[in-house]
Amino acid sequence: MLTAAARYDASCASSGSQRSGPGVGNTSVSGICHSWSEDGRCISLLKILMTNHCIFDCAYCANRRSNDVPRASFTPEEVVKLTVEFYKRNYIEGLFLSSGIWPSPQETMERMLAIVRTLRREEKFHGYIHLKAIPGAPPDLLHQAGELVDRLSVNIELPSEASLKTLAPQKHKASILAPMGQIAQEIVTHKEERRVLRTAPRFAPAGQSTQLIIGASPESDRQILQLSKGLYDKFDLKRVYYSAYIPVNQDARLQTADKPDLLREHRMYQADWLVRLYGFEVEQLVDEASPQLDRELDPKAMWALRHPHYFPLDVQRASYEQLIRVPGLGLRSARRLVSARRFGHLRWEDLPRLGVVMKRARFFLSCTGRTPDRVPAGTELRQHLAKAEKQALTQLEFAW
Repeated sequence: MLTAAARYDASCASSGSQRSGPGVGNTSVSGICHSWSEDGRCISLLKILMTNHCIFDCAYCANRRSNDVPRASFTPEEVVKLTVEFYKRNYIEGLFLSSGIWPSPQETMERMLAIVRTLRREEKFHGYIHLKAIPGAPPDLLHQAGELVDRLSVNIELPSEASLKTLAPQKHKASILAPMGQIAQEIVTHKEERRVLRTAPRFAPAGQSTQLIIGASPESDRQILQLSKGLYDKFDLKRVYYSAYIPVNQDARLQTADKPDLLREHRMYQADWLVRLYGFEVEQLVDEASPQLDRELDPKAMWALRHPHYFPLDVQRASYEQLIRVPGLGLRSARRLVSARRFGHLRWEDLPRLGVVMKRARFFLSCTGRTPDRVPAGTELRQHLAKAEKQALTQLEFAW
């Protein structure tokens, strides 16, 4: 029951922590992520709520106070036993622990802290732990938790203060942003202390993350991406997770939805990666005139179609920063291309071996001074690129 109740929290894919020593568990090799590690291994977390009792009545939440659903709670001892026993049976390699707020933010955080403290200090558990920080809990509890876990997350959930007041009136913007600010500052402070004294404790070494629910409230993609960019800049977040709203409640305050908009969620992730890793600005992807991401094309392809003067790029001369803006070229394939061309001129047949997706990239590149025999333009090129994505889009639309 409490595993099923935790599935609505998407912010549990994590890596970047290193813990080792005598005891149980070790994250020093490849870290932990929700699905796949960097070396290709599938990694699993025990993902549970400590309780699905909650004093809040958020319109979008399956566990809200007014819902007539079965309720249950774990004791701290039960969560510790589950985690250790599941690890010993090779079921899991880490723990993601969240909770409804019951009977108060402070008491909830105290019980969650008791769990991670027992795991670390008594059970000597060195596996990955991601803890959901409870807004409204005292700062000293957050400080203690940060020195024990690998990642902390504080979920914003709704993209604007207006939506928060409408759909979750018991939650307040300040109570959410304050712990995010504390976590960001403590991470910096502890890193500085460790430069002076290597035995100083780490604080949330895998950083912090947050989650935004997409589709429960009326904000545009542009508003959501601007918020995400601001959070990355201000709090140095590792990730913002986007979760398509699952219509679990009947409530007039919510946007109408028959099923989760998985395609919109997918596009938000694509745009987030472009802003976070590829050097794009939010306004280059969505602006005031077009505040929504294109549903047929990924954001990079849409940007390329809007900037035909930028192309074609010569694979022998274009900079790395220019190449990563080409549809069909990722960060790794661009690095490979830049490295390979130092040893000689590249040919068209060399590009697929470097990881270039030719069915998309060939329309935006030139090689040895030549472009493909016929490059479609305008509407025809858009149709061609959209066709290449059609199968994946169909899988997303009908996943439910």
